[in-house]
Amino acid sequence: MNISIKLFLLSIIALTSCRSKDIVLPAQDLPAGMVHFQNENTLGAVLDKAKAKDKLVFVDFYTDWCIGCKLMDQDVFTDKPMADFLNDNFVSYKINAEKANGPDLAQLYQIQVYPTLLFLDDRGRVVTRKDGTAYFTELRKLGEDALAIKESGTTP
Repeated sequence: MNISIKLFLLSIIALTSCRSKDIVLPAQDLPAGMVHFQNENTLGAVLDKAKAKDKLVFVDFYTDWCIGCKLMDQDVFTDKPMADFLNDNFVSYKINAEKANGPDLAQLYQIQVYPTLLFLDDRGRVVTRKDGTAYFTELRKLGEDALAIKESGTTP
């Protein structure tokens, strides 16, 4: 194999290993078909946004080393129908469970598996929860269940 082909393959590998979540853009600057995760330093600020918009909060607890987290970033959170569903119905927030206030929140919500996906009311109470990776059908069902619980007025 000649050197130019090796360089080309190496470039492809380097580009595909970059994670889009490392770059946080304002929601209006994100390409269509991506989940708009909030760029806030605290969960409290996200809860305030959710209350102002009368929405639930979708939280993705992740770590940098979590393979399932990376797969969800690559496949699920970039899927246009899924992104539209989450963006239309929830205020979304990613929390690195090992950095900043992530360890405190992980302890508060008893996070032991990554990813852990939570749907919270505007007071931070868990409406629905999934420990581990959830792909399209399962994540959509969790979101729909959370919305149904909110509509019924039986949130925790």
